[in-house]
Amino acid sequence: QVQLVESGGGLVQAGGSLRLSCAASGRTFSIYAMGWFRQAPGKEREFVAAIWSGGSTYYADSVKGRFTISRDNAKNTVYLQMNNLKPEDTAVYYCAADKKMIITGPYDYWGQGTQVTVSS
Repeated sequence: QVQLVESGGGLVQAGGSLRLSCAASGRTFSIYAMGWFRQAPGKEREFVAAIWSGGSTYYADSVKGRFTISRDNAKNTVYLQMNNLKPEDTAVYYCAADKKMIITGPYDYWGQGTQVTVSS
């Protein structure tokens, strides 16, 4: 069982930056694939980024070049650095984990989400 807790969301102006964190419980964090997803009001949840246990990273086209996913296995934490934010990035952002090396899912474990709002 893995528990995930996101933090770092907030309100930012367009063009600004935020860094989301996802802290995971458990001693086997390093073996998990970790993903970030987001869900805007009235829309389906969508894949944002993923990072595998070996460090390979994957991104949705909409965030490529602006967002960076990383992990610190010593801290059981995965990060999402978001730069040049746009109003269309406004959503609740969720962290996910799975023992399988997957990209868009389905993931077994999910956090509760953190709100990101980008004003124009």
